[in-house]
Amino acid sequence: MRILQLHSNSITYKPVEKELAQAEDVEKNEVHLEEIVVLFVSVEEGDTVYVSQRAINDVRAFLGKLKVNKILLYPFAHLSSNLSKPSDALNVIKEMENFAKQKGIETYRAPFGWNKQFTISIKGHPLAEQARAYAPEVLTVETQTDANAAVGVCESVKKDEEPVSAALKAEDTLKSFWHILQVDGSLVPVENFKFKGNSNLQKFANYEIKKTRAVTVMPPHVPLMKRLEIADYEPGSDPGNVRWYPKGRMIKSLLEQYVTARVQAYGGMEVETPLMYDFNHPSLASYLNRFPARQYVLKSEDKELFLRFAACFGQFLMAHDAQISYKQLPLKLFELTRYSFRREKSGEVVGLKRLRAFTMPDCHAFCADFDQAKQEFLTRFDLCLDVLDNIGLVKDDYEIALRFTKDFYAEHKEFIATLAAKFGKPLLAEVWNERFFYFTLKWDLNFVDNQGKAAALSTDQIDVENAKRYGITYVDEKGEKQTPLILHCSPSGAIERNIYALLEKAYLEQMTGKAPMLPVWLSPTQVRLIPLSDKFLDPVEQLAQQITHHNIRVDIDDSASTLQKKIREAEQEWIPYVIVVGEKEIESNTLSVRVRELKGKQESLTVDQLITKVSEKIVGKPYKPLPLPVHLSKRPQFYG
Repeated sequence: MRILQLHSNSITYKPVEKELAQAEDVEKNEVHLEEIVVLFVSVEEGDTVYVSQRAINDVRAFLGKLKVNKILLYPFAHLSSNLSKPSDALNVIKEMENFAKQKGIETYRAPFGWNKQFTISIKGHPLAEQARAYAPEVLTVETQTDANAAVGVCESVKKDEEPVSAALKAEDTLKSFWHILQVDGSLVPVENFKFKGNSNLQKFANYEIKKTRAVTVMPPHVPLMKRLEIADYEPGSDPGNVRWYPKGRMIKSLLEQYVTARVQAYGGMEVETPLMYDFNHPSLASYLNRFPARQYVLKSEDKELFLRFAACFGQFLMAHDAQISYKQLPLKLFELTRYSFRREKSGEVVGLKRLRAFTMPDCHAFCADFDQAKQEFLTRFDLCLDVLDNIGLVKDDYEIALRFTKDFYAEHKEFIATLAAKFGKPLLAEVWNERFFYFTLKWDLNFVDNQGKAAALSTDQIDVENAKRYGITYVDEKGEKQTPLILHCSPSGAIERNIYALLEKAYLEQMTGKAPMLPVWLSPTQVRLIPLSDKFLDPVEQLAQQITHHNIRVDIDDSASTLQKKIREAEQEWIPYVIVVGEKEIESNTLSVRVRELKGKQESLTVDQLITKVSEKIVGKPYKPLPLPVHLSKRPQFYG
């Protein structure tokens, strides 16, 4: 489906003559509509009801931004050369109309199959003209596998089409009851909660309840990731796959190393599993319908394969083949997947926030029973908060959503209250009447960005289905086989999203008058030395070697630019410590250091004091050397 979306002052149209045998019977009356979003729609071969609903959900999100609630669906065959049959197209257009009305949108529809005369006046703001495209999707058919699983299975996948899990379909239609979970563990309906002092939570609640994920305005981190030469879109790949420049690759690698080290210290045993799996493997096929994600599909000889969207498959198959005793529980397997793949909607793929290929630390804990699972859940909760804090994201930067059923809350109210007390501020709670997904409890920690949109970072779930589905067992004290519970945890969330959140946070701090910067341990250059002239280059190089010896990344601006420009460029690169070195500095062994977190205020430090100051900022964090040549004159320009 292709849509040209125009925010209009007015549109006037009139049917002139029938173009198709399937044209609707209408009067040839002129229609005039004002203050309306006009959707010129081409229905393509393979478009389904689900595609039409996706399109309307995205439009609805856009209408909320414009403060408009009126649309015109205008059949328009000229946007595509791959049109569906007229009868199918009419059905899809009618479904769009019905679904839009169900969503409370004032909806009009131009007649199908007619040549029409129209005049339109389009508004002049940047969002007035939008183009959208939606790929056809195959809806999976739910069948029963066996008495134990009783879940949907993916049927064979048609070439070049995208399977949609039952869980994903249910996610759009599942009815939720939204509450605020207070620190004392009590639930307050969201409409009754006073958000005073919790503006970020209010933004997050609005975002989650509306479930509008489409992005209509470029978020601030996108130009920042390009200008800082961290990452950029890759035009030679599928959308949602990015290229990482040397600085970005170093930042990403440091985060990967840090999270891996923290999980290993917690007891996670690192493994590695395949990137692709067989659609028709019985355990995998049923799990696909329990996980709300779209897959990349490929063929290999006589097999239909999908690219993994998490490390669950490989770790579960590995646990199935392992001999596990109750003495070894909780047993923790960990993989940092580079990459996991999800076919996110094209309108939602943006920057580093939502990608189709991403790096996900994924740690599963196999627990003997619910008491052990709850204890482990609390341990991992603390781990996740501490991991993010050390990355540079503190509690004020994010909100937590907790998801469970009414029955679960009634049975485990004390346990849920413990989570709220640990977090120390109110949480958003999504409550279901009955459990649909494979987990009985889930929390996810969400960064709320400068557009009021959110992205999940850390998460954990208590999975009550998949051990049985995969045939995972352990031997208990009596020598009998038992089925464990499984906890699914990502202590940081996707590594790319951590960088997105840090950049968005830096932008927000800039808006409040602070100097934007990355944490010192993640800054590609931590100290920049600027020789006052070429005659000081040799002593500056010796100074750089002295500082580098302490695992501090130092570079030297030996370019031909003026001193003022060199200082300005260091500021634009967010260098934490900038030092101009001349005769006075060399003779006195005292440096005048521009400190970025102090908005460029200068401090007089000896070399040893500088080394101590920087070392205190990076203690306990992994180290990688400078990702580029030390001398700026030797560096290429990757962007701009």
